[in-house]
Parts: sequence; C-alpha cells; structure tokens
Amino acid sequence: MGSTAAASSLPASAGSGENLVLILDYGSQYTHLITRRVRQLGVLSLCVSGTAPLAALEGLRPRAIVLSGGPHSVHATGAPTFPEGFLDFADGAGAHVLGVCYGMQLLVQSLGGAVEPGERQEYGKMDVEVTAPSSALYGEAETGKRQTVWMSHGDEVVKLPKGFEVVARSVQGAVAAIENQENRFYGLQYHPEVTHSPQGMETLRRFLFDVCGIKADWKMQDVLDEEIKTIQSMVGPDEHVICALSGGVDSTVAATLVHKAIGDRLHCVFVDNGLLRYKERERVMSTFESDLHLPVTCVDASEQFLSKLKGVEDPEQKRKIIGREFIAVFDDFAHKLEQKIGKRPEYLVQGTLYPDVIESCPPPGSGRTHSHTIKSHHNVGGLPKDMKLKLIEPLKLLFKDEVRKLGSILNVPDSFLKRHPFPGPGLAVRVLGDVTKGNALDTLRQVDEIFVQAIKDAGLYDKIWQAFAVFLPVQTVGVQGDQRTHSNAVVLRAITSEDGMTADWYQDRCKKT
Repeated sequence: MGSTAAASSLPASAGSGENLVLILDYGSQYTHLITRRVRQLGVLSLCVSGTAPLAALEGLRPRAIVLSGGPHSVHATGAPTFPEGFLDFADGAGAHVLGVCYGMQLLVQSLGGAVEPGERQEYGKMDVEVTAPSSALYGEAETGKRQTVWMSHGDEVVKLPKGFEVVARSVQGAVAAIENQENRFYGLQYHPEVTHSPQGMETLRRFLFDVCGIKADWKMQDVLDEEIKTIQSMVGPDEHVICALSGGVDSTVAATLVHKAIGDRLHCVFVDNGLLRYKERERVMSTFESDLHLPVTCVDASEQFLSKLKGVEDPEQKRKIIGREFIAVFDDFAHKLEQKIGKRPEYLVQGTLYPDVIESCPPPGSGRTHSHTIKSHHNVGGLPKDMKLKLIEPLKLLFKDEVRKLGSILNVPDSFLKRHPFPGPGLAVRVLGDVTKGNALDTLRQVDEIFVQAIKDAGLYDKIWQAFAVFLPVQTVGVQGDQRTHSNAVVLRAITSEDGMTADWYQDRCKKT
C-alpha cells in the first residue's frame, strides 16, 4: 500500500510512542493478517510498503518491526528489499525486528547469512520442533515440543549470520525459527498469523509483550479522541467540509465522527447515482433525518451517471467513470453551498477503509507503480488528479469490524452498523456488462431485495458478512407460467468474513427438519 500516505495519516501520539508495530509488506497474501492479529492483541499496527524510502517512515519510532512474507525469492532479479539505512533506523528506534517467511530470509541474507533453493521445499501444514533450551519466542516450557505451523517456502536458510542461533526446525530439518537476542533480530520461516498455525497467536503475543515489552493499550476510544484532534487541527475554525453519505457503515461513521469534531460546519450530501438498491434513497434519507439528525441534501444525479456509463462494459472503466462523476457532483454541490454560506468548502470526507487502501495498491517487487490492483475504488484509485477538494479520511487505518466498534462508541444505530457492505460504485459492478442495457438494473434491484429479505426472515442476516445478487450477461431457458422464457440469469451470493480482506461462502449449518 502507499506507505507515505499511510504513515502521514498515523496519529502523532502513535508515531512517537513506544507501542507501535510497523509491518513492512513484501507482497504476501497474509500480510494484512499480521496487521489484524497485532491489533487483536490490543496493539496499534501500521502496514507500509517494504520498499518505501526511509523518508516515508520519518517521525515513527516503532517498538517492533515485522518483515512480512512474499512470493519472491531473495535471489530473483529485482526482488524487494528494505530501504537503504533500514537497519540503522531500526537500531536507532530500539526496535525488535521479526522476519516472517520471505522476511526472515531477507534479514538473514542482508546480515551476511546464506539462503539457497531448498532441498526440502515446504508448503502447507508442517510440524516444527523447538530445539533451543531458552528461546525468547517460545519460552523454556516449549523446548523439545512440537507444534503444527503453515509453511510456504522454496528457499531455505543454510547459513546463519553472526550472533544468530536456530531455535526451531521443521521435522524435515529445515530452519524454522532463529534469534539474535542481543541485537533484537528474530525470524520465523512459517506464518504465525494464519489459523493453520494454531499456536501462532501465542508466539506473536510472546514476541510483542515478553520480547519487545509492548503494552496492549490501543483502544477504539483512543482512536476516536485522536481523530477528533486531527480533524480539528486540519480544518480551520472558519472552514467548511462536505461529506458524501452512501447510507452504509463507513460513510455514516465517518460523517458522525467529523460532525462531532466540527459541528454544523459539516454539510452532508447523498447522491442518487441511479445505481442504488431497491428504495435505497427513500429508506436512507428517512434514517439520516430521524435517527442520526444529520443535515443531508439529496442530489438526484441518476441521469448524469447512467448517460456516462452507457455502452461501458469493463468494470474498471465503470469505477473510474463513477469516481469522476461523484467528484463532479461534489464540486457542483460545493459551489452551490458557497453561494449559500458565502464560503467555499475546502474538504471532502470519505469513508475509506484500510482494505480499500491495501487493495488499490501494487505489491512490492512488481516493478510498477500500480500493478496487480485488486480494484480501483471510487474513493482511492478513481479520484481525478485535478480534484479541487482536499480529502479527510478518518477511517483509512481501520478495518470494517473496527469501524463498527467506533460507530458504537459514537452511538450510531445498530441498524446502520450491521448493514452489509455495499460497493461505492453501487450496482454498476453487480451488473456484468452495460448497466443501461434492457431492464438489468430494475431486475437486479428486485432480485436483491427478495434475496436479502429472505435472509432476514430466516434470521441469518447478522451471520452473513455480505449477501447480494449479480446480473449476468448470459441468457438461459426457463418456464414462467405456462410459457417458455429465454432471459438473463442472476446469481445469488452469500459470504462470511471478519475484516473484508478474506472471505468464504456462507454455509448454513442449521439442522434440517
């Protein structure tokens, strides 16, 4: 992810304190899980690109630094590495460094050890045995014991740098964990952050609390207090802010937070872009007024959006177009507001979350500035460079479940906090193909409404992370009444997740009657 942006968004107290964990991302699909696991232990963690220049970390004094795994070999041309001067930075900060998988191999190679293609390539579940009599990562009680871990490596450490010792090996004999306690360097060849390593959380806990001496003092109330201070220092006493409300959890919590910080100088706008769910506009506006008491202006821009989307089939192009049109609407709203209050708003509030930032940036080592993007968000990758409004993104370092906790502190109604996520581009990304063709949008709205209501009636809504329908550009044969039909197919999906970064299909384990 964009490390400079992430680092600059960190509350000042976190950067200067002793309880920050910095995670350098080298492209592993599990990197976000390290961030999540550390936060679950009550410690603030910040994930930045592993190849970011040291200038991006200026002002940060982490107590611990984790080098993540990655898909690369340390021998490959262009393989990512930490920035020049990193080891001095870590030493100056007094930080303990933990390398995970690729991160361990990178640490070993950089300090004078040797990493070679492994004779014992290890993937999947593997038992490791703690071999050292006194290991900081495992403790004396684990000596001689085995635990199951998740391996994913083709290279292996064959020579340790000076001052290191092997503290655990796999049952195949490969180095599984190393330590240099004097210089505060540690390494795990496996992934402690995944659930397939059952004792991994305990190892992370020992590293953070016993080895690094970090305190579990990161709480949502602290996040709220810090964000309010940040917003108040950013927005001048006479400046005004507009906020785009979608009716979802993220924008609602963001608006409530900013409103708490600056009061009536926040002006909310709800845009009907023609891509909303069934009766979404009426339902959302009613809730904003009756429950949240936020001053919201509704703008009907459906014709504007749909005319620009006509004939467009590529989902990435749809996202970019929608992003541009949103900003155009906000700029127009800001201009009209200026005429009304005599002062042009300077800022735009968005409910950008940490997964949005992660998914919109390329992996380290790709050699490109924006490749392998999972998706371009209308509030991250789709914003025009000439946008006149400056951004306020108070949630950009939080995951969805953390946003819900923050919303609860802010007294946002449960009905909002428990809403399933809805994409910023709306139904445009749930209609595969041209959204303006035929009756695709109306059909999808009705199907989606029936599907979600059925889930609620069955008492399953809160057990499912996200349930939705997708309109396919594929026609199939069916029977309607006494006649044969040939029309488009619609797919129903229901998934489970904790943080919106990984997901699985929902499995109803209820007993059949």
